[in-house]
This record gives sequence, structure tokens and C-alpha cells, in this order.
Amino acid sequence: MDSFVEQLKRGTEEEFTEESVWNGSAVNTTSSSLPAIYLPLLPRYLRHPTTRGRKATEFQETKEACLNYIQDALLQHQWQRAAEFMTIYLETLENTSAEKRMAAPEVIWRIGTEILCHHSKSSIEEFNYFAEQMKNLGVKRYLKVCLEHVFHLLCNGLIDEAYQNLSLAEGWRYGEQTTAQDKELKLIQAYKGLLDYYNWTKKRKAMLELDGNFADSVEQEMHSFFRQAAVNLKEIIKIPGVWDPFVKCYVDLLEFYEDYDEVRQVLSEYAYNSKFPPNPNAHVYYYQFLKRQGESKKTLMSVLKILHEIVPSHELMLEYNAMLQKSKKRKNHRLGLEIIFTLLDFAGWKEHVKAWSCLAKQIKQILVNSGKHLDWVTEEWNSRKDWWPAFHFSHYLAKRNWQENESLACEKALVAGILLGRGNFKSSSSLLCGIEILASSS
Repeated sequence: MDSFVEQLKRGTEEEFTEESVWNGSAVNTTSSSLPAIYLPLLPRYLRHPTTRGRKATEFQETKEACLNYIQDALLQHQWQRAAEFMTIYLETLENTSAEKRMAAPEVIWRIGTEILCHHSKSSIEEFNYFAEQMKNLGVKRYLKVCLEHVFHLLCNGLIDEAYQNLSLAEGWRYGEQTTAQDKELKLIQAYKGLLDYYNWTKKRKAMLELDGNFADSVEQEMHSFFRQAAVNLKEIIKIPGVWDPFVKCYVDLLEFYEDYDEVRQVLSEYAYNSKFPPNPNAHVYYYQFLKRQGESKKTLMSVLKILHEIVPSHELMLEYNAMLQKSKKRKNHRLGLEIIFTLLDFAGWKEHVKAWSCLAKQIKQILVNSGKHLDWVTEEWNSRKDWWPAFHFSHYLAKRNWQENESLACEKALVAGILLGRGNFKSSSSLLCGIEILASSS
């Protein structure tokens, strides 16, 4: 580990810059077998020897083999072995191939970070030094390395250091700002906004515990953090993407200051803007906000309807089913039955007592009502009768359910008896297995 870091210190004394590729110093133009191409009117940075047909040098072959050894060591979690090979691979920065030299910093950054994160003797100081060297080893990845460095600091509880690094990265500029750099910078600012939000929550907690002048002073600091956080968080969520942590923090800030109109607009845009990728959480956040605001059942159901189309197995489907059953409309009762059947199609709901209780209750209501809508049950069952018996109603499952959860077993036995019909062997095993077990244990 020590040799890896020391080698990096020596190797980066003469750093490779992207500019050297274009000013001619990064290209070997003395090849006798491949004469340089000099065409009139061509810019100087396009005058270089053709590389077609060039064979890999012994140096390049050695480094490729070294990289293979490193990858093998990483796969086997042999961090010390990987670090030793990395001291050799760092010489790739001196490769005679401009293409290889340009690719080397990315490889060194990725692999070096992995080694330093897992090596038992690695320290935060070594990681900090490595990150600083990587930031300056090729400007295109500066902001990406900054972000990864910040994540590592946060994982180690160094929040102030992380904030300082984000502040420095926020002010970094190189040449004309590209679209990619602009997005990365917005992300840097967004994470800075998250840390401002973290400081805001600490001040909020402190303010609630203080009285008088001290509370007023803390409130001013708290409002300062609010302004800083709100500006950065608002910017990132304008960009199409999945920004759940940022949205939740921004909504918390706005709700504290009772800016409910802004919250409604932000969450509605996040959930329904077609430019954003489908995101179930966006609909969940909007539903939870509307529920806190006491919106009508109709409005809440309209939000859950879309969530059901995206994730039919979501836990909020139980709430959606309950609302539909309380409705006076027949079509809502039909939809509720479909939703609860669909929910139980998923393995995660196989042993959910409330879900089985809801299904049993709805089927019983249909039977009590002279079987008026028995065709609803028949329609749902016909698409499941080939696989639900083995999936839900096997003898093994019936026996285990009775042993582990009698309430679940009772609900499932009731549903099985109705769906599978009298005289059916599987139905009998589901209904009677529990009785036999209880009788033998008494």
C-alpha cells in the first residue's frame, strides 16, 4: 500500500495533460515505417503518423498483462496484491501511445479508488492525496473525481471536509463550459444543497430546544441555510431525471415554511412531466402530500390509479383497494377486486394477512349479495386457476401457514375453499390440514 502511494507521488511529478496530445509532444513522429502525414491546410494538431497496422509495443503488452493481473486480484479481493501491481501499472502514464496515455488516468482512478476503499491499511489521508492527484490528472474528469471524493468523506463522517470540497468544486472552471460539465456542476451544487439541508435540520432541532434571544439567533442561521439549500435543490430537480433525495429535502424545507403551493407544483411536475423518466416514488410523494393536505378521496384515488399502472405490487395498493371498496360506484368495487387479486400474484405478498383478509372479505360480500357479481370472481380466477393452487394452496404451504400464522391460514383456507370448490382435494387439504394439526397439538 505504501509503495502504491509513493509511486503515485513520483509518477505524477510530470503529469500528462490533454494539451500535450494536441501540441505534438504526445505523438511520436519519427517512425521510419510509417511516415508522418503532412497535408496542406491541415491544422498542426492533425499532422500525425497514421497508427493503422501498428503493432503493440512490448511496453504496452506488459501493461495490458499487468492490468489483467490487477483485475484478477480485485475479483478475488486481494487488495495488497492489486496495490503491488498498481505500482507497476502507474508507468502507463509514460506510454508512447497517446491513446493509451489518455485512457490511463480513468483506469488508475477507478482501480485505485477501489483498492483504497477496501485495503485494510488504507487511511483517509492516503485517499485524500490520491483524490487530489486524480482531480488534476485530466481536466475532463475533475468534477466526477470531486463527487466521488465527497462521497468517501461523507461515508467516513467528515461532513465539514465534504462541504469544503463541494465549495471548491463549485468554483472550478476550465475553458468553455460544456453541457456535460454544466450537468456535473449542477450535481455538485445539489449535493452542497443536501449538506445545507442537513445543517438546517440541526439548527431547527436546536431552535426548538432554546428560548429567547438564543432561539432568535439560531433561527437566523437556520434561515440562511434554508436559502442556500433551496436555491441548489430547486435547480437540480428542474433537470429531467430521478432526484428522490433532493425532492424530499426540498419539500421538507417548503412545508416547514408553509409554502404549500410551491410544494404542489414541484411534486406535480416531478410526477407527471413526460420529460422525466417513470418513477413510482414521484407519485408516492405526491399522494402523501395530498393526504397530509386533506385532499378528497377522488383526488387521492386518481394519483393511486397511476401508481397502480406503474407498480401494481406497491404497498399503497391496500389503501387504494380500501378507498375503492368504500365507493358507491360498482366499477370501483370491480377494480378493487382486480387490484387485490393482482397484489397476491406477487411472491412478496404471499403471506400478507391483511391482503388475504381483504380478498376473503370481498369474495364473501359478493356471495352474501346472492352472487350478483360472481362473474367478477370467475373472471379473475380463470386467469389464475392453472398456477395459483400450487403457488398459494399447496399442502406444504397450508401446513406451514397453520404452524406459523393461524390468522393467515384461516384467511387463505377460506379463499381456497371458495375458489377451488367443494370436493376438490387441494381445497380439502387447505381447509382441513389446520384442523388436524390443531387437534393433534391439543
